[in-house]
Amino acid sequence: MVDIAVVGHLGSTEGFSGAAFIGGISVGAMLFDLLYWNFAFLRAGTGGLTAQAYGKRLAGDIGQDREIAGILGRAMRIALLSGLALIALQWVVVQAAFLVVDCTPEVRMLATRYFYIRIWAAPATLSLFALKGWFIGLQDTYRPMLVDLWVNLCNILLSLGLGFGLRIPASGLSSGSLVLLPELGFAGVAWGTAIAQWTGLLLAILLTRKHLSLNTLRKVIVQKPNEYFQQSAHTHPLFTLNRDLFLRSVGMIAVYIGFTILSARLGDQLLAVSAILMKLLMLFSYFTDGFAYAGEALTGRFIGQGSLDGVRSTVRGTFAWSFGLAGAFMLLYGLGGTPLLHLMTSDTSVIQAGRTYIPWLLLMPLIGCPAFAWDGIFIGATASKDLRNSTLLCAVGFFAVWFAGSWLADGSLHLLMAAYFVHLAIRALYLTLRYKPAVLQPLLGPGN
Repeated sequence: MVDIAVVGHLGSTEGFSGAAFIGGISVGAMLFDLLYWNFAFLRAGTGGLTAQAYGKRLAGDIGQDREIAGILGRAMRIALLSGLALIALQWVVVQAAFLVVDCTPEVRMLATRYFYIRIWAAPATLSLFALKGWFIGLQDTYRPMLVDLWVNLCNILLSLGLGFGLRIPASGLSSGSLVLLPELGFAGVAWGTAIAQWTGLLLAILLTRKHLSLNTLRKVIVQKPNEYFQQSAHTHPLFTLNRDLFLRSVGMIAVYIGFTILSARLGDQLLAVSAILMKLLMLFSYFTDGFAYAGEALTGRFIGQGSLDGVRSTVRGTFAWSFGLAGAFMLLYGLGGTPLLHLMTSDTSVIQAGRTYIPWLLLMPLIGCPAFAWDGIFIGATASKDLRNSTLLCAVGFFAVWFAGSWLADGSLHLLMAAYFVHLAIRALYLTLRYKPAVLQPLLGPGN
């Protein structure tokens, strides 16, 4: 949201329109979604496994201390090596992506520029996935909250500072001012985001000292590969879980990347509108994810302890808080839709076009709430097969609605929004039906 809001107020500079700037950020961010969501298992899998190990430790199994450290070490190794691989393959990724992304030359040029800068934060971003999941699994949401607040604050300040430049008056200088940050325009937004990720990783590593000494963290990260693979009892569930969560990410990527690709075909103006709408829709998901993460941590802990009542209580609490939040966001979207558009851009043509689609924002809390809440519960239960199946099924639903609607009438942004909400509804319904057999049944035992 910060990146879009900053470039949305750059105006027509560098030979590009405001809509092209927003479109460039949208497509550039989509490329990172395409990459990073493949590694969502680093957060989800690490969180679920850590929470269950933590629950077993609370139940008296002191041997879980070593396993908790080992889970983080394995995840961090995957994150760092994968991040370096993405940097090495950056040119290939961009060329492959634009084989399927149809956008104007201006948007492509800006998206490519954004990608080539922000990709240098890949090792930090993926490592933060692993650390965030590990903290949440330990029932510690305070430290990842601090990291997220820090990263976002740095992103806001650096993107604004590097985008518009930062000068202070200074007597005695020929220019009359002292340059604290150069004015880099569009590129400054990408640099601000990349630098913020690295500062967040440094802070997160320092905060692990609450649960793990930095010396122990270094040891588990640089552990010899043969020692890692010898722990077959632990690595088999890790790989199985990560495989399913990877396929889950494929389903989610298909929807969100498909949304951007299809909206790009509607022209720069509607691409800009769809990018802003998606960020505003995701605003709700980021807030409700807080309760989903709590549900994940507590579900995993109570499953580790073998507490059926604890799991049921967690589900009730997660949904109660999530639906309460949904009501608040319906008011926000209903009363503040137009001001939110003004916050995101000063391009009057984009704002005018965006007003038509504000009613779609009201559906997000109602349909998104159960989908996101169940995600947390199922991740905590490490019920990865059902998460995989739900997202692959909802991806089919998304494209079925779009192509069927396009066949009956011309494709439009309204149709695209309808397809998006159908995919959320399918996801919510499927996980609701699978709750008892996937989450409760292992605790109830056979025959119950």
